[in-house]
Amino acid sequence: LQNMKMVPVPEKAYGTFFEGDCYIILHTKRTSRGSAVDLHYWIGKDSSQDEQGAAALYVTQLDNALRGNPVQHREVQGHESETFQSYFRNGIIYKKGGVASGFKHVETNIYNIKRLLHIKGKKHVSATEVAPSWDSFNKGDVFLLDLGKVLIQWNGPNCSIAEKSRGLALARSIRDSERGGRAQIGIIDNEKDSPDLMQIMKMVLGERRGELQDAIPDAKADELQKANVRLYHVYEKDDDLVVQEIATRPLTQDLLQHEDCYILDQGGFKIYVWRGKASSLEEKKAAFTRAVGFIQAKGYPSSTNIEVINDGAESAMFKQLFQRWTEKDETQGLGKVYTTGKIAKVEQVKFDTTQLHARPELAAEQRMVDDASGEIEVWRIEDLQMQPVNPKTYGQFYGGDCYLVLYTYLRSGRPHYVLYMWQGRHASVDEITACALNAIELDKKHGDEAVQVRVTMGKEPTHFLAIFKGKLVIYEGGTSRGQKSTPEPAIRLFQVRGTDEMNTKATEVPARASSLNSNDVFLLPTSQVCYLWCGKGCSGDEREMAKMVADIVSKRDKHTILEGQEPAEFWEALGGKAPYASEKRFQEQVTHYQPRLFECSNQTGRFIMTEVVGFCQEDLDEDDVMLLDTWEEIFLWVGKASNTYERNEAIASAKEYLKTHPAGRDLATPIILVKQGYEPLNFTGWFNAWDPYKW
Repeated sequence: LQNMKMVPVPEKAYGTFFEGDCYIILHTKRTSRGSAVDLHYWIGKDSSQDEQGAAALYVTQLDNALRGNPVQHREVQGHESETFQSYFRNGIIYKKGGVASGFKHVETNIYNIKRLLHIKGKKHVSATEVAPSWDSFNKGDVFLLDLGKVLIQWNGPNCSIAEKSRGLALARSIRDSERGGRAQIGIIDNEKDSPDLMQIMKMVLGERRGELQDAIPDAKADELQKANVRLYHVYEKDDDLVVQEIATRPLTQDLLQHEDCYILDQGGFKIYVWRGKASSLEEKKAAFTRAVGFIQAKGYPSSTNIEVINDGAESAMFKQLFQRWTEKDETQGLGKVYTTGKIAKVEQVKFDTTQLHARPELAAEQRMVDDASGEIEVWRIEDLQMQPVNPKTYGQFYGGDCYLVLYTYLRSGRPHYVLYMWQGRHASVDEITACALNAIELDKKHGDEAVQVRVTMGKEPTHFLAIFKGKLVIYEGGTSRGQKSTPEPAIRLFQVRGTDEMNTKATEVPARASSLNSNDVFLLPTSQVCYLWCGKGCSGDEREMAKMVADIVSKRDKHTILEGQEPAEFWEALGGKAPYASEKRFQEQVTHYQPRLFECSNQTGRFIMTEVVGFCQEDLDEDDVMLLDTWEEIFLWVGKASNTYERNEAIASAKEYLKTHPAGRDLATPIILVKQGYEPLNFTGWFNAWDPYKW
């Protein structure tokens, strides 16, 4: 903003901000549903109140001009949102002064410069101009001494590799955008090895007296704080602003009424304002002022992030904070299509597994590593040791046991491994722990290359179903060991779901009539026959698969009966007739979920996650543990050089993430451990243009 007017910033200067000014950023991105628009206004720490007010006003006007589609953000210098930082891949540079005092954004080929930049951050980099003196330095960050024709990058002794390389990327971008490429870059990684460069630094900054100060840790919100979401109704009453708390987590979408405006407070880490479609113009205009008022009333720092959201154009981050979020066009179509009395089926789309290698994004979407044609080995945990399971019984899992399943497949001629840890619902804590420990040992035997997947009984992932080729049977209790401690139940009932070898499993359910469901096929083995009960809503494919499974659970004659034509013996075996589910089954409508990538750090005993918006393979650094959340599963990516503590804590971090997730996530979501250099297709497919040879 210049003299209260909006003046375009030259593209060369994108990412450079004067501390005395305010800026407006418009960002548009194509998505599957059209385009996503974000509007940010950025406040420099030395900007005037008038300019800040003008910036907020312009954003409101732009929002109107764009018909209320943009998500609006208020950004304060040094506290920018993860979305904002994602626009400037090379980092953000803060310059002293402002346009009003005669500074220009792009002054190429000006060499009489002397400034010291303090570079911070690993995933999100920023450079702030500081006083050119040794007192500004510390041991943990990168500093850049800019002398016009020479740029000297000084790396603190406690810097990570990632911080050094991000620092260099920033130095290069200054050289190329501000000096037309005509400047030398020198790097001091260890002062003893660079006497000439140190000589220049001493000439400019003087001799250094005393010790350098220690690194300053970043103050960041931890996950527990972010999980503390509260929803407030905001309205005016006799010229007073009334803020009334209406709910805490888990929040549901129906709390948001179209006539009103709401404030959602995410643990003081971020404030969202949601503006209902039918709320008054005055209310809509006052969104930012109200949010700022709310921040003051709560005693939060004035730098707190604010995001203003319009009804119907919510951002992915906002939807995340609710237990379930349905887009309106998803639900409307459903109720009308079906006439009553018929049972609707959710058709499973067949997909061609031969395409997985050519199209990794398909592997990710279908959650398949390969076409499931590899080799399987199965062990049961017995007396805390691994006991091989008889291959004849592969696919049969008992709820009282834990199992390890090693799946081996070839990719470009060499073996790759997936190691599943299946945990029975009734297994002891000792067995579950032993299962994890044995998995680590088994992984070591295979050169630490296996992808480890934690599977909770009843939540088996797609690929796990596929490798057992339709012969997966899950028994509620008991064990597959030789000596059975408890007698097997006389009557068992199994629910079979699936249409082909890739997606079928049979699960034991309580042997009562109330367990039946018109959408499925059930198997009821008795001492005389094995009944195949076919609900009205099941398809021919499902019946065929059930026949295959029936041979596993019973050696007796098979007797197919249709719903409504059951013999008396059938009901007797189940202890008499009873009402059961016969409504049509709708697929859960989960909004098309945008995968999210986070850097995990557990260094300080507090669990902190930094989101990387618009992520790519470059964001995976060797010294990181990263978490990729695709909703149906959680991937942990472990870099080669990550520290042992964070590596060992990774699974605990993932569980913590699910536990503190504002949307009240299913704690049985599969957690998949992936090592750098051994990424499976269903992981790499979430990244655009993955380069398998990068490392």
